[in-house]
Amino acid sequence: MLAESAAGVLEQVFKHGRVLDRELDTIFRENPKWGKRDRNFVAETAFEVTRWRRALAFLAGDDSIPALCAAQWTRVGLEVPDWWASHPSEIAARELELAGQPLAIRESIPDWLDVLGRGELGEAWDREVAALNRRAPVFLRVNTIRAEVRGVLEWLASHGIEAARVPGVPDALVLPAGKMLPKPLAAEGVVEIQDAGSQKIAPLLDVEPGMRVIDACAGAGGKALHLAALMQGRGEIVAMDISTAKLSELRRRASRAGTRIIRTETWREDTLKRYAGWADRVLIDAPCSGLGTLRRQPDLKWRLTASSLEKTKRLQRRMLDHYPELLRPGGKFVYATCSLLPSENGGQIRNLVERDPRRAIEEELTVSPAETGWDGFFAARLG
Repeated sequence: MLAESAAGVLEQVFKHGRVLDRELDTIFRENPKWGKRDRNFVAETAFEVTRWRRALAFLAGDDSIPALCAAQWTRVGLEVPDWWASHPSEIAARELELAGQPLAIRESIPDWLDVLGRGELGEAWDREVAALNRRAPVFLRVNTIRAEVRGVLEWLASHGIEAARVPGVPDALVLPAGKMLPKPLAAEGVVEIQDAGSQKIAPLLDVEPGMRVIDACAGAGGKALHLAALMQGRGEIVAMDISTAKLSELRRRASRAGTRIIRTETWREDTLKRYAGWADRVLIDAPCSGLGTLRRQPDLKWRLTASSLEKTKRLQRRMLDHYPELLRPGGKFVYATCSLLPSENGGQIRNLVERDPRRAIEEELTVSPAETGWDGFFAARLG
């Protein structure tokens, strides 16, 4: 039953392009009697098969979903169900050959993406892809509106959770590998789950208490909440997005975090006109390939296509041409992505500066998964 459920999730992801997290949420709701061990088995199988799809196909000599699952279970020492007949010794023999295969097979990425990444990043591509196949720990951001880092460390320890500070990220904590934050503690609003790399973006905006700030692509609000904390709960943040569901989640999180300065607004055709010249700061957390988050979303690499990436780049360019109009004279904006590709990052910024000489790059930030162990990000502040 559990093995078939895991295979069913993978069929939705591989054959129908569904989002892995959402498929897991759906199957967990449909099976409320599953215990923690059952849920972990299904989730672990689905994530690891998605992450290592091509390597597992090589080991199994077959790219069918049952074969991929069986190869994964064999790899981790689990018993393989009878509906797949290959012997574990065959997997072990092919493991020795896997190291000699091309990177795209060894690290399980599409061929076209391997060519693109190597063309843009050169030798660094191999290191970054390997880092993005490692499991991501849970990072927390201390909500400084309600608590201090030292007090949160003690609070977590009192609940049996050992956390450590993250060098270079003042409000970040990291949990030991494989550990999660219990939902009751997350509901307290004292901490937010947010990757350490993501926590580097909001400070780059250089906000001050009392400012007017627009988060133009706010989503569920992780960076908007961080900005509210950096502004010490004084000023005004307008969090915008095209998704009403995400903005609803942001309002819930803002209430939990104890901040009152975030106002949500759904993007409309006249939004740019209505807010033109309004903001001291604008955050353009642009839609992107998401390649920097593959540790947490390995299904992204199978949904992404060359044509969808080019469409995203055109959208990024349009946003850079128009969203700075939200700034008052003398204001600044940050363009950010969770991509590793220079064509989505510095390339877009430099193209903007060439098109619009009013813009000048003040500071750039690149977060390398290979160097930091965090998700991959890029950000630049322009005046």
